[in-house]
Amino acid sequence: MALVAVLAVAGLYLAHRAFAIAATPLAGLPFQSGWRPAEHALSRYHVRWYLATLLFLAFDVEMLFMYPWAVVVVELGSAAIVEMFVFLGAVFVAVLWAWREGALRWV
Repeated sequence: MALVAVLAVAGLYLAHRAFAIAATPLAGLPFQSGWRPAEHALSRYHVRWYLATLLFLAFDVEMLFMYPWAVVVVELGSAAIVEMFVFLGAVFVAVLWAWREGALRWV
């Protein structure tokens, strides 16, 4: 099985080498509405967007936890409510940290 896995990886690597458009990924730059890009694709985003992304992910994970919780809250009773308040407290602490770090400032 290991030999099959090694051969599959080697085959995919060789197929990539054979069919790749450019030897270096950044040499074949995409066009933006027919214009060549003026700057590097990775240099366009300010570092504050990463903090905003982490804040979004915190709320996204919160919703992933809240939907199943809403289904079973009646069955579990007060333990589920206490658990949700502990979770919301942790999310609130994360939001306060993001606020302190400046993730909510856009200027």
